[in-house]
Parts: sequence; structure tokens; C-alpha cells
Amino acid sequence: FLLDSGGQYMEGTTDVTRTMHFGIPTDYEKECFTRVLKGKAAMERVIFPEGILGAQLDSLARQYLWQVGRNYRHGTGHGVGAALCVHEGPQTIGPRVPTNPVGIFQNMVVSNEPGYYEDNRFGIRIECVQIAVEAHSMPLNHQAGNSKYLTFENITLVPISRNLIEPSLMTKDEIDWLNAYHSRVYKMLSPHLSAEDQVWLGRATLPL
Repeated sequence: FLLDSGGQYMEGTTDVTRTMHFGIPTDYEKECFTRVLKGKAAMERVIFPEGILGAQLDSLARQYLWQVGRNYRHGTGHGVGAALCVHEGPQTIGPRVPTNPVGIFQNMVVSNEPGYYEDNRFGIRIECVQIAVEAHSMPLNHQAGNSKYLTFENITLVPISRNLIEPSLMTKDEIDWLNAYHSRVYKMLSPHLSAEDQVWLGRATLPL
């Protein structure tokens, strides 16, 4: 089950997609989901010089699908307006270079939404909204010229379906990244939930 949802709030606009399985996923479904998740992780953790085009980042999200001859037929990310249009430029992340390309600059908001789909079988997408922020961990002597190096900060706090993940396909760094994300989700959301909902969220965010 794939749900792409969002809303307009005084604080801003949300755009989030999660894929869930309410039965027992097959090994193939888990493999596909995990490859999409690995691409999402790569896109979120990348460090890049400010101003780089989204088209130069796009393949990071597709690489693990490409390894086995798979792909998806939509862009990886789009700008998100604040209480405006959910899909808002000028920034975009996709395989095509726009006519008037604009790079990714600090404080830009973009989605990160790799996926994989098979007609009449299933569809997978994992979407979060993230902000381009300065990569403070980048040593100064690694900078080229006057370039500022950026990374992405995920501002979507929704658990990712653990029963669709095949841990053997993930690296330790990827598992640590996912566990840290789920820990943050629980820490930020649990104080606002009922006791019953806290129990559900605790199960959904257990370490992998």
C-alpha cells in the first residue's frame, strides 16, 4: 500500500510518501524496497558543493536500482513551497537538465522520493522533505576555491516500514543512519501522543 500525502499549515507545507505491507512481503518485494531505501539514504547523506545541479545528484538515488537493471520514471525531488504550490521550482532533482537550470543552494527545500513500480503488481516510494544545510563536518582544506559544501537535513518525521527492509542488503552506515532517524522520530513525536500511540510508535521505530 503506497500513500502519498501532505497538507498546508501555517508553519509550512508537507509532502510525504510511505509504502506499507499489511501481510508478509516476498523476498523480492523486500529487495526492491531496500534498494529504494538505500538510494534515499544516499541522497540524504551526500555532501556536495553549493550550486550543483539536481541532475548531478539524481543518479545517487537510482544507483542501487540500476545495479540490477531497474529504474523509476519520475524525478527524485522537487522544490516545496511554503503554503503555496507543493511542487515549486526553480530547484529540481531529476535526470533531465531544465532549460534554465538552477542549482541547489543553502536553505532550499526539496523532496527526496525515489521509488520503484511494476505494473499490476506493486509500487514503492519513500518520500521525505529535506533542507539544504551547510555540511559543518567538511574540513576546510577539502574545499575547492570559495565553494561552500552542503548536505541535506530531513525534516519529515514518519517511520519507514521495517518489515519491508532486508538488512543483509544494507551497510552498517546505512543501518546506523536509519536507526538514528527512527530514534529522532520517536524522540520528537512521542511527547505529543497518547500512551497507546506511543506504544505503536515505539514498535515502528525499533532499531533494525
